[in-house]
Amino acid sequence: MNRAIFLKPAKFFFILFILGFSTHHVSFSQGSYVPFERDYYHLIERYEILQGKNNPFFQTGYKPYRRDLLGKYLDSLAQDQVIKSASDQFNLSYLAQDNWEFVSQETPESKKPFLKKLYRRPGDFAHSYSEEFDIHVSPVIYLAGGMETDNEQNPAQLSRGFVVRGAVDKKVSFFTYLTTSEVFFPSWVKNYADYRGAVPGEGFWKQYNTDGYSYFSARGHVNFNLTKSIQAQVGHDRNFIGEGYRSFLLSDFSNPYMFVKINTKIGKFQLTNLWTQMTADVIYDRGRPTDGRYPQKYFSMHRLGFNIGKKLNLGFFESVMTDKVNFNYFNPVVFFRWVEQQLGTPDKVMLGMDAKWIFRPGMQFYGQFALDEFVFNEFFGIDGKGSKRNKYGVQAGYKYINAFEVSNLDLQLEFNTARPYTFQEKFDHQSYTNWRVPLTHPLGANFKEFVGIVRFQPIPKLRITLLGNYQLYGADPDEETNWGGDILKNRLEGSPTGLFGNVTGQGIENQVIQTNLVASYMLKHNLFIDGTHVFRRRTAQDLTSPESSQFVQLALRWNFIRPEFNY
Repeated sequence: MNRAIFLKPAKFFFILFILGFSTHHVSFSQGSYVPFERDYYHLIERYEILQGKNNPFFQTGYKPYRRDLLGKYLDSLAQDQVIKSASDQFNLSYLAQDNWEFVSQETPESKKPFLKKLYRRPGDFAHSYSEEFDIHVSPVIYLAGGMETDNEQNPAQLSRGFVVRGAVDKKVSFFTYLTTSEVFFPSWVKNYADYRGAVPGEGFWKQYNTDGYSYFSARGHVNFNLTKSIQAQVGHDRNFIGEGYRSFLLSDFSNPYMFVKINTKIGKFQLTNLWTQMTADVIYDRGRPTDGRYPQKYFSMHRLGFNIGKKLNLGFFESVMTDKVNFNYFNPVVFFRWVEQQLGTPDKVMLGMDAKWIFRPGMQFYGQFALDEFVFNEFFGIDGKGSKRNKYGVQAGYKYINAFEVSNLDLQLEFNTARPYTFQEKFDHQSYTNWRVPLTHPLGANFKEFVGIVRFQPIPKLRITLLGNYQLYGADPDEETNWGGDILKNRLEGSPTGLFGNVTGQGIENQVIQTNLVASYMLKHNLFIDGTHVFRRRTAQDLTSPESSQFVQLALRWNFIRPEFNY
């Protein structure tokens, strides 16, 4: 092994961090990133679609967004004709208040601060703002309780913690989030966590009262500008690529991971480079995570996005997953597949693209294509149909804002499918996972899915969301058999069909129909009361009768991202 090409990740992260601080002469305004929550981000993106053109400040294909750039966009919306209804005016005011240090429009202070010092701003429990130092501190609380049919343990969750953001000299921004939680999940979520050995979005957990889970959640990042057009971020969090509800390139479904990100934006072009360290596998004791040195793996990615005209945006994606840190992949502009081939093809390389087209004000098409492996004669069926090496995922979606001329009624339709064995790998610790959970779709591969979402805001403080999805997927009957859905398995082992004759949904056929109705009312800034009703029905070839479940829940949510159990 050539030791010259390998570098410990901590050293690389430290060098880049010091490089950022050494650019002391740079004086560009700097903002932390807005945590990715679908309800919050939908408010932002719906106005871009209503405008009928790409906004000039940031590209929505890569999330999360920077607060300073979001502030500029909110200022541009203040006088725009798309802000018509009372709910739109409320949303704009809410977003501006949530990012008040970066907007020029008026954001009123609280009329009656608590103890004269606390909540001087509606969105900040405490804050201090000056040219040299800016800090915002708020509590995080989530208290939820519910009932589920045929579940002896009522689902419930208690999370509490804090969130802090700020900046130093307007050059370096920071964000940190910490909570501790005790949770009793609905039955299908518990089954998923037990099968994976991990809590989706969280990773490590401890047993709580026999059927419950206890875990910490910690995220944080530091940002700094290297030049006017190049910005660096060192953090521990998640990233999301695409315009859809799901993503085949990189989603927020797995738990946070350590990363370094460099974002370069010049005109209509935006290049994002990401280098990460992830957890390849976990050590268990009696079915629960335990202490030990967990195997690590390393994920490198770059996405080049660019606007074509005012309505179309394309993004081209490439990634590589390795079991060692390889200096070759630190090059931000190299073609990973070429590098990997020169090394003997030891790693997992994926290609992909995403696109959005705002073809008229209020309407948008979007999609993704992720290519895991490509053999020309097999892809086009020349040498045989249903090749195991035809591994790809496809997404197609449509958004309709102010549908049928009803203010604040938004519709979204989405189709997702992934061929069998997509995201699997033949070498250890190179599957497209983190902490045993998929980095893309919760189902992994070997499935088809339809998603429909209706969002309605009849009055400013009330949001109603109805999500329905249908899933068809193939499951494995045992650990030794591999029909291509469980992406932790070796793609060369356990296949009943061989190279050809593979179809999406093969194996033990499962069909799931699920609806999720959520009504959220904002009591105060970022303080919500949520009512949820979920209906879920699963049929499978190995079930004598369908599994049906109904789940209702009432929750109080304060500066907390609303959990979603749509899988």
